[in-house]
Amino acid sequence: MFDIHENPNGRSMRRLAFALAILGLISLAMTILITLDVQREQELVAGFVRHLPQSDLDAARELSGSLRLNGRLAILLVLNVLGTTVALGLVLRGYLHSERSLRDVKVLATDIIASMDAAVITTDRQGMMTSVNIGARECIGIDSSSVGTFLSEIDPAHSLLASICAEVNRTHQTIRDVDYCVTRAGHRQTRRVSCTILRNQQKEEIGTVVYVRDVTEKALLEERLRRMERYMGLGSLAAGLQHEIKNPLSALMLHIQLLQERLSQVEIQSDVKEMLEVLQSEVTRISRVLDGFRNYATVDQAGKSPVRIADLIEKLVRLLRPQADQHHVEIRVEIPVMSIGTILADEAQLEQVLLNLALNGIAAMPEGGTLTFSVSRQDELIRLDVRDTGIGISPDIRSRIFDPYFTTRADGTGMGLALCYKYVQQNGGTIDFRTGEERGGQPGTEFTVLLPVDEIA
Repeated sequence: MFDIHENPNGRSMRRLAFALAILGLISLAMTILITLDVQREQELVAGFVRHLPQSDLDAARELSGSLRLNGRLAILLVLNVLGTTVALGLVLRGYLHSERSLRDVKVLATDIIASMDAAVITTDRQGMMTSVNIGARECIGIDSSSVGTFLSEIDPAHSLLASICAEVNRTHQTIRDVDYCVTRAGHRQTRRVSCTILRNQQKEEIGTVVYVRDVTEKALLEERLRRMERYMGLGSLAAGLQHEIKNPLSALMLHIQLLQERLSQVEIQSDVKEMLEVLQSEVTRISRVLDGFRNYATVDQAGKSPVRIADLIEKLVRLLRPQADQHHVEIRVEIPVMSIGTILADEAQLEQVLLNLALNGIAAMPEGGTLTFSVSRQDELIRLDVRDTGIGISPDIRSRIFDPYFTTRADGTGMGLALCYKYVQQNGGTIDFRTGEERGGQPGTEFTVLLPVDEIA
């Protein structure tokens, strides 16, 4: 929190003003005493004059005139002191009013900054924190006790802040909207940082201002909008490819089959037979890629109906069991005894999502392992978790795994997770994953699908 400290110069000014006021009052009192003494002396001289001989009258009149002059000067001094005291009082009043106004402005500015849900940190030229607002506690995990320490000494997850601060101090240029990710409570969150030079009233550079916001929801929304733009743009492209490529491929496949039937009646060399098989498999693979691309690019609405998750997973486990046994993978199912409701979704699409996630999990465990399906209720959502104990996902590719045609497998098309993302979105849900250190160091990857509960059922 930003603390308001009283200005030492302000305290000195008040002490000086108070001392001057006391001095002015003392001067006024002394001047009044002097004036009274002069008046008394004038009265004494007037009494003496009446008893003096004629020869001493001139000297007495001169003395009396000097006393009258001193009396006038004393009165003038009194007026001067009174005027000075009044002026000093007015100046002191104005100063105190200005100081109160300035303090009110500082308090208001502090309240505004403290009320922000973002972290605002100021540092000196060496990167030492000089102030921290309340928002930094939630956003970064530091509070006012961190004042006096260096920005580089905070949680290593926020080490980018010190680097940006040093860069701004070096280049004297503002840096805006740099994103980085942190992991909190097992979930990835996005922070957006900006940094600018901090200047005083004389325009001198005295440090930096670091501004950090939690933009997790905004980053997810931006990513979803980008993916939706891809869907819209790929729709017309998919239709064109289906017409321009799929039809010739179908004709080519038909003629390959006719040629195989014709050649089956005569004896042919093995290499010719092998080439025909290669042609057929490659044409089939291209056709499969086109079908996947069409399914990914289409924007048709899902045909939703009530789906019982337990029944769907039971059916999927029966389908996967032979392949899992072949790869020495144990399948576990964690479903609550009590009913958690149904999901209003396209059952075929949801089955495809869970199948793709399960197949990816099995492929990630070449030496065997455990594949777990978990179902739970989370507020008004049903949560589906698919966990494996495989090799995990490398940090440098995590941002691309939902992109179409991106794959790390030699036999993969790169459309499995892209279709999962699209199908989940079409059914009103979200999909995310955790891997490696995001799971507390546990091996493997966990995909989480959240879908709304069917309120009518």
